[in-house]
Amino acid sequence: MSPRHVPLSASSAPKPPRSDDDRWKAVLARDERCDGLFVTGVRTTGIYCRPSCPARHPLRGNVRFYANPAEAEAEGFRACRRCRPRDASTWNENVKRVERVCRAIEATLEERQSLRALAAVAGLSQHHFLRTFQRATGVTPAAYADARRLERLKGHLRRKEDVTMAMYDVGYGSSSRLYERAPLALGMTPGAYRAGGAGAIIRYASAETPVGRVLVGATERGLCSVKIGANEGVLARALRAEFPAAEVRHDPSGVGRWVRGVVAQLDGREPKAGLPLDIRATAFQRRVWEALCRIPRGETRSYAEIAREVGAPRAARAVGRACARNPIAIVIPCHRVVRGTGTLGGYACGLPVKRAILDHEANAGARRRPRAKR
Repeated sequence: MSPRHVPLSASSAPKPPRSDDDRWKAVLARDERCDGLFVTGVRTTGIYCRPSCPARHPLRGNVRFYANPAEAEAEGFRACRRCRPRDASTWNENVKRVERVCRAIEATLEERQSLRALAAVAGLSQHHFLRTFQRATGVTPAAYADARRLERLKGHLRRKEDVTMAMYDVGYGSSSRLYERAPLALGMTPGAYRAGGAGAIIRYASAETPVGRVLVGATERGLCSVKIGANEGVLARALRAEFPAAEVRHDPSGVGRWVRGVVAQLDGREPKAGLPLDIRATAFQRRVWEALCRIPRGETRSYAEIAREVGAPRAARAVGRACARNPIAIVIPCHRVVRGTGTLGGYACGLPVKRAILDHEANAGARRRPRAKR
């Protein structure tokens, strides 16, 4: 996925709401893209907030809309201490600064620009720039450049271009630098990726669980795919479609222990040994997936909450895309992320499976909870 987590192009910028009904919908959705476009004043509390304020929503009849904090304060409202609506306009300006830097990075990927040079593009001090960039994108400028460089490299390789020429074209000064980064970002060497994964051996096995049949695929390095569905045949075909040039083998004896580990994790029992992974991810995806693994079993978080946790409060949609790209269901519990309204949102294995896993975790937690003494 692209490492962009803020509206980095004019086409993705939000349109100002045209009516109070549109503004109220933005408030109900806690749409962070509307921060800085208007504020809400609540008559019963005398406080005004930005549209994305995480506080409980007031009654619609108690809400008034104002174009900016000055208008709300002129009517006697005080700024919310939780969402700090005065900071919204400053934040929007900083997002524009980050956009300029991202464009500068992308235009000169073959060069490695210093933090001082990028801060100068943003018009900020180095320390302030670094904090602002990380908050807006979720990654450092160096990680952003790396992600864009690798994304461009993948495009070259998919077009079957020469690995060496592609390497220098996107800014890798040596093959050692490229091959050092490639296993983490590509999941295989650049040559193997160019060939569509040819030469990789993926073994798989499956087991029936309370939420459906779970199929686990693994390379010699670790788990590369966990899928949930109705039957092994359908899941195996999906695995082969995911890795069309790899050799995919049915190997219950070789993969059985990892299947048992995934099932143990589903049931709330930690596997006897950690599950080794062989997955591809951008820096931002890894930050999101690590945050998902910190959600306690039986609980959920919203996409916006995860975005704030990884330091990119405007990246709720990017969090959703990172969840959708999660290749190992259950192990990375993307099923525990829901919309701010409480509805399920999306899930690669299907919403019925997502609901079944959440219900299974909730019921298992209730069964383990000790009864109160009378």
